[in-house]
Amino acid sequence: MKKALYPGTFDPVTLGHLDVIERSAKLYDEVIVAILENVSKSTLFTKEERKAMIEKEVAHLPNVKVVIGHGLTVHFAKEMGCSVMIRGIRATSDYEYEVSIATANMMLDKNIETIFLLSQPQYSSVASSIVKEIARFRGDVSSFVTENVQKQLKEKLS
Repeated sequence: MKKALYPGTFDPVTLGHLDVIERSAKLYDEVIVAILENVSKSTLFTKEERKAMIEKEVAHLPNVKVVIGHGLTVHFAKEMGCSVMIRGIRATSDYEYEVSIATANMMLDKNIETIFLLSQPQYSSVASSIVKEIARFRGDVSSFVTENVQKQLKEKLS
C-alpha cells in the first residue's frame, strides 16, 4: 500500500490545498494530511481547529485522513509509514524553497521521496497568509477558500 504524507500549516486550508489533496488521493492508496508547526509562521487557528476544518472538507475522500503531526516532517512521515511526501508548487519561489527542504529531507532519510504537484492555474496565487490578510480587512475571500472556511475566518476575526 502506497501512503503519502501531505504536510503543512493549513492556516487556513485553501482551495489550492484541497486541490492538491484531491489529486493526491487519486495517486496514492492513502493520503495523510499532517498539520505541523512551522516556527516561522504565526497561526490564527489552533491545530485542532485546522484539523476539524480540513476533515470537514475532505469527508468525501475515504482514503484521506487528517492528523496533527510533530517533530521533523521527514521523521513524522516515516513514523506514519509514508514513503512519499507531497508538496504543492505555485510559483518559482515555492520551487526554490521546496527544493532546499526536499534536499535536506533526502539527507535525513533517503527512503522518503518528495513529489511536487504543480498548482492548477486558478490557485497559483492562493496562499493562506494572503487569505488571512484579506479576511482581516473584511475583503472577499470566496475565490480562495470554501464557504465553511470563510465562515470560520469571519468568526475568528470578529
